[in-house]
Amino acid sequence: MKITVIGSGYVGLVTGTCLAETGYHVCCLDVDPRKIEILQNGGIPIFEPGLEDMVKRNVAAGRLHFTTDVAASVAFGEVQFIAVGTPPDEDGSADLQYVLAAARNIARHMTGYRVVVDKSTVPVGTADKVRAAIADELAQRGADLPFSVVSNPEFLKEGAAIEDFMRPDRVVIGVDDDRAAEIMRRLYKPFQRSHERVLLMDVRSAELTKYAANAMLATRISFMNELANLAETMGADIEQVRQGMGSDPRIGYHFLYPGVGYGGSCFPKDVKALVQTAKENGHTLRVLTAVEEANEVQKLRLVEKVVSRFGEDLSGRRFALWAWRSSPIPMTCARRPAA
Repeated sequence: MKITVIGSGYVGLVTGTCLAETGYHVCCLDVDPRKIEILQNGGIPIFEPGLEDMVKRNVAAGRLHFTTDVAASVAFGEVQFIAVGTPPDEDGSADLQYVLAAARNIARHMTGYRVVVDKSTVPVGTADKVRAAIADELAQRGADLPFSVVSNPEFLKEGAAIEDFMRPDRVVIGVDDDRAAEIMRRLYKPFQRSHERVLLMDVRSAELTKYAANAMLATRISFMNELANLAETMGADIEQVRQGMGSDPRIGYHFLYPGVGYGGSCFPKDVKALVQTAKENGHTLRVLTAVEEANEVQKLRLVEKVVSRFGEDLSGRRFALWAWRSSPIPMTCARRPAA
């Protein structure tokens, strides 16, 4: 099977390289010539343990290729993964311009059946927009070509992305036709030799699953931060509370560590996008709205502690920050728009 991955950022590069590692022939497209030059010369534009050696190994074996040629990349793979950035728009919704541009590029150059796979983190309904964009471009060409649109969200953790991809705990595939379902099952067969990991569902459910998972993790973080603030006021030890909570198998220990709030390029963006999607559909997600509010307040907690200890005038003082995290941070989106 030949596979094209559009976007050579974090998600795209990990996806393409891991697929090549299983024996597939993969072409990674990016519109950034500098990034492609780095990859072709044996380097990688991001850091992920073990990824650079895996890239070099598969390039040397002839299974992994990098290009800026859109037409060549569309011609290469029957399966076309879209793994481009979805930065937040002004209203908090996900900006889909790069996703739709990639879809239109596929439609402009395809000459036969293609499975277009949304790997980027996208809101519910994106597959419909991708399908419409492809159909519109094909109509302008006067071409009657078959295609399928699939949702296959990633669940990668920064620092453990290769392990997560090669040994996934689940593979969510949203698909609406049997032909694409069979192709996606065949594609992921090497990753589930010990037991079935593929969860087949409709496209919209798959799109919502990714946002729901990230929103739940963000909720746990904000909830634990609220408890930590309360514990401090009441003279309780939040670490002991955490152990007592986490020992309950219904709760578990993951994402129960208090801190200064969640941040980065993924959780804030995805929570806002889900809240905005709900608003557009006439719903108010009150829990997630509170999660956001709690997180904004938590960001100032450390500053408040510093000021209470040293006073408001911090002139001439030096502070060292020791950062520790108990588990890798989840990757939920591509790092940079790529097409």
